[in-house]
Amino acid sequence: MTGITRFSRFSRYLAVGAAATAVHYALLVALVELAACPAPWAAALGAWVGAQVAFVGNARITFGSSVTAARWLRFQIVAALGAVLSYAIVRAGVALGWHYLVGQVVATGVTVVVTYEANRRWSFAPEPGASSGR
Repeated sequence: MTGITRFSRFSRYLAVGAAATAVHYALLVALVELAACPAPWAAALGAWVGAQVAFVGNARITFGSSVTAARWLRFQIVAALGAVLSYAIVRAGVALGWHYLVGQVVATGVTVVVTYEANRRWSFAPEPGASSGR
């Protein structure tokens, strides 16, 4: 894959992710501020729900893949990894005295890179015998 194509795909991933992140942050803030949910748990739940929003967008827009049960399952495993990372980073940030949203911004920066690579290489990898140039 050429550098420009890789940049284009990552740009599409970021655009789809922006919508999913908006849902994630809205749920995080609502759970913490309105429901008194502990920030690390709210971050994990927000990450999980945001990932569900991202699945179809990434399948169709970012990776141009068909939605299959296998891809969905792999994506869910990567989404769980993202939720665990969000939980851990927000928890560590709160323990250090940071505002939970500062921790979440750090978590978002880390998880976007980790989940992009996992989704590109595994969740949305070409099916055996298909050529895609990923």
